[in-house]
Amino acid sequence: MKPTPGEYSKMTGKASPPSSFVKDMILAFVCGGAVCTVGQLLCGLYQNAGMSQTAARSTVSVSLIGIVAILTAFNVYDDFAKFAGAGSLVPITGFANAMVSPAIEFKTEGHVMGIGAKMFSIAGPVILYGTFASAVYGLIIWIFRLF
Repeated sequence: MKPTPGEYSKMTGKASPPSSFVKDMILAFVCGGAVCTVGQLLCGLYQNAGMSQTAARSTVSVSLIGIVAILTAFNVYDDFAKFAGAGSLVPITGFANAMVSPAIEFKTEGHVMGIGAKMFSIAGPVILYGTFASAVYGLIIWIFRLF
């Protein structure tokens, strides 16, 4: 039996808990800002340890990816994402979570067809369109610099 659009709307309304737009917005802002603050603190820590600013920034990216991968593996990041909402989608941490989650979920299917193939099921389009967009933007900038 296929529900009508009105019936489907009622079913999703019952299944979806109501959310407060203002509360969600504030949580996303605060939690996303907290993630960025942790990144900035790590950057300062790495620079105080003797790294150049460029090396520290790269190391912060790698560190945040590693931290989120570990938190995802221990099912901690999912709880944070439920609480933080869009604030957990700070690009580097959201991407790391998108890579690790399918890998963990499909590890029972083996290393090649499970982890290797499914790891890019969510992140693949991000990589593809991110690379394509950067090439288009680079081309646009190059054209404008000619004039």
